[in-house]
Amino acid sequence: MRLLLISDLHANLEAFEAVMEAAPDYDMVANLGDVVGYNASPNEVCARSVALGGLFVRGNHDRACSGLTNTADFNPVAAISARWTQMRLTPEHLEWLRRLPKGPIRDNSLPDVEFVHGAPEDEDEYLLNVFGAEENFRMPGQADIIFFGHTHLQGGFLDERGKVHQFTPAYESVHGAVEFELRLQRGTRYLINPGSVGQPRDGDWRAAYALYESYNGDSGRVHFYRVPYDIDQAQERILSSSLPPRLAMRLRLGR
Repeated sequence: MRLLLISDLHANLEAFEAVMEAAPDYDMVANLGDVVGYNASPNEVCARSVALGGLFVRGNHDRACSGLTNTADFNPVAAISARWTQMRLTPEHLEWLRRLPKGPIRDNSLPDVEFVHGAPEDEDEYLLNVFGAEENFRMPGQADIIFFGHTHLQGGFLDERGKVHQFTPAYESVHGAVEFELRLQRGTRYLINPGSVGQPRDGDWRAAYALYESYNGDSGRVHFYRVPYDIDQAQERILSSSLPPRLAMRLRLGR
């Protein structure tokens, strides 16, 4: 099984297209939520996501932008973008977003794998440090490998015989398309974030995604990727759509 992992597309069509063009061969796609919000191509990214298919879990922006929840917990810029998005989504895409399932979800073809947006017990939790990871590793009934999004930070955590460590991919270059391979070890549990396609926040503006490989007799591996995209076009869409200019500026900073 070769599973393409994408998350936090946030209506960034240019980044999404670059990821799909660069992605290696895969058998299935898992989308970890926040298809919309922040950027200026919500309908185009929804349509592309629907056509791509695969596994989905909803994100907090998917809920807010489709009217399932309010924006009381959003910062002002996020709230403005959520309202802007809701007004521009087609009825079909609004309904599709409302029907996205709440995580965690599993698939019969991957019995030891779980998919969430924020965390297994709270879809809105930000898993940012070892303490939060430890709390989730302690919860009963968790899968050995949990793929999550929400933080926009590529990497994750591993639990090796009760000792939890945080890790991030170590790329050889800050330019161009790059790859980092993580070999998974039997007896170790993982919380893994493929990073954000549409709005990375780890100081690297390139779109982030990952590929999980699992074969019989193999403990598996995760390939992390970063790929450049037409950021100028993505920024221009934001500025010409009367969204807050800060949303365009932060793309270049990877923040």
